Amino acid sequence: MRYVKLVCVAALVLAVGACKGASTGKQAEAPRIAAQQEIGASEGSLNLVIWTGYAEDGSTQKNIDWVHPFENKTGCSVNAKVADTSDSMVALMNSGQYDGVSASGDASLRLIYSGAVAPVNTNLLRNYGDIEPYLRNQPYNSVKGQMYGMPHGYGPNFLAYRTDKIPRKPTSWSIVWDRKSPAADHVVAYDSPTYIADAALYLKAHRPDLKITDVYELTQEQFDAAVDLLKQQRPNVNQYWSNYLDEVQSFKAADNYAGTAWQVTANLAKSEGAPIATTIPEEGTTGWSDTWMISSRAEHPNCMYKWMNWISSPKIQAAVAQWFGEAPANPKACKYTVKDFCGQFHANDIDFYRRIAFWKTPVADCGDSRGAVCVDYSKWTEAWTQIKG
Repeated sequence: MRYVKLVCVAALVLAVGACKGASTGKQAEAPRIAAQQEIGASEGSLNLVIWTGYAEDGSTQKNIDWVHPFENKTGCSVNAKVADTSDSMVALMNSGQYDGVSASGDASLRLIYSGAVAPVNTNLLRNYGDIEPYLRNQPYNSVKGQMYGMPHGYGPNFLAYRTDKIPRKPTSWSIVWDRKSPAADHVVAYDSPTYIADAALYLKAHRPDLKITDVYELTQEQFDAAVDLLKQQRPNVNQYWSNYLDEVQSFKAADNYAGTAWQVTANLAKSEGAPIATTIPEEGTTGWSDTWMISSRAEHPNCMYKWMNWISSPKIQAAVAQWFGEAPANPKACKYTVKDFCGQFHANDIDFYRRIAFWKTPVADCGDSRGAVCVDYSKWTEAWTQIKG
């Protein structure tokens, strides 16, 4: 089995903060776009922006193919454009040339507030009722109770470590933050402004005086503390990764001792001989949840709805989850996965889900009584450039 995952790097294309009246304190408003009311006849074509591994047609591996069966069933010919970053996804969807996208939480709000995607009519999504309740109406895929897509799959950012270099399982993320850590000079970190949230997560547990409640809703003081921690960490970082294969190779070569990774990355490194294990430390962790979203300018909206129904069905969810390496959003998929797969990826485990701070785009509106005093994504991007040097 091959697991494929390319990083959802979040560089700035459209700062959601630009959509917010920071000076007036007004909350951002999603553009008023009507949701589709019925699914009509197939338009014959479907143009998608995807993460690698989300629209397999047998060209990668002959027996891995859920695209051709969809085309035969619906008459919708799939044209998939692979994007290796969330930034690329936002740019492609803003072009208006694509019908839908498999967006992660660090891109979805940008797409919603820019008007690039439309609300979905969940009554037209026949598998929507089967989707895990904790994946629906979340801050990264809905606005004011209105869903903007079909949840697809999700996973945490694990702490991965080489057991020959770190023989005792780490219980804290201090292994990557402490200057005198046994992983010093061999720390691996995620190459994205979103990684600032990982620093905030650690500070949330260890600096209660900062009063951090949401790692994506940071006041200037909280944000500055997270940036300072990342700057302190910088000399110990051996690698910032945006392609999972680079991280796999570094763990295999023992260039990396410990750092952020996905379970699928660890599985691949382990299958190739690296003594690697994963854990979620006591502070919890960040994570990603992907959502299929429909363009507000889709030329083939009926085919996009048909695709969302297809990709969320149990058997197809099982196929995608096992190929890609993630927990399926539809727990009925577990019936069709290999033994222990859903247990390994913690599917249908709400307690596990609650330990994860899922990516969402930072915006100026803190979402509470503080008003529009939080640091928006454009500032996260600027700071990340300075952190890496």
